[in-house]
Amino acid sequence: MRIAHVPTQVVRQPRAVAIGTFDGVHRGHRGVIQAAIDTGLAPTVLTFDPHPRSALGNRVELISTLERRLELLGEAGVETTLIAPFTQDFMLLSPERFAEQYLRGIGAEVVIAGEDFRFGHRRSGDLSLLESLGFEVLVAPQLPNASSSAIRRALKLGDIALAASMLGRPPELDGVVVGGDQRGGTLGFPTANIQPLPELVVPQYGIYAGQWGAFRAAVSIGTNPHYGGTEQRIEAFLLDFSGDLYGKRLVVELWEYLRGEQTFDSEQSLIDQIAADVAATRAAMPPR
Repeated sequence: MRIAHVPTQVVRQPRAVAIGTFDGVHRGHRGVIQAAIDTGLAPTVLTFDPHPRSALGNRVELISTLERRLELLGEAGVETTLIAPFTQDFMLLSPERFAEQYLRGIGAEVVIAGEDFRFGHRRSGDLSLLESLGFEVLVAPQLPNASSSAIRRALKLGDIALAASMLGRPPELDGVVVGGDQRGGTLGFPTANIQPLPELVVPQYGIYAGQWGAFRAAVSIGTNPHYGGTEQRIEAFLLDFSGDLYGKRLVVELWEYLRGEQTFDSEQSLIDQIAADVAATRAAMPPR
């Protein structure tokens, strides 16, 4: 997939352009992308960074990083993605200027967006305006009970099965491995300490079964209350893996919520519980 940051980086050719934030690239988003593919024109996505609501000063907990969003869009069959910088200057563009620069400028013939899509200065443009400007407009198909906000709520409740049903795949943790306190190694379960971007949604604290690549992963999300911790941590014990992961980006799938955080009467009790969590991780199956 080709990635562009300004319209002039996009080859002008007949295109079907799907517009949206596409956070999480869930099943509903993929329906929109498929609608673009089905036109027979070059399937293209126009997305925004940062998230429009966060650019306006609102707190938004994202499902996926921009990097992961682009990977998923490419996997879904998008040929080109144009990332519009949601800056003050961008927000001041008139609707007509936005359409000329970001749509007609790249060859858009068909535009696919949600029925309530608004664009341009003071959100004064809508789908009717695009039609009046000569674009064929398709209203993005809606998938009931699948939305980015609903996925965020499910993750905060630890409902991995529900989140996966809306995503069409297991939810993920995405971050870089950083140094930790090495405590897991002393217990016999060395973990990778994953540092996600601060704007990403964090699932309910607890222990999860999942997978990274070919390796099962027992994942702890929380504050390590057994040791009196207060700082949020995400630690993954990769079963049967050996090697140095420091500085490496990991995308870890979450398959099942196993239990909540807890404290233990002794170090041995903790070790026994981790061993049980590892056994449960080996037996876990990906959510359908």
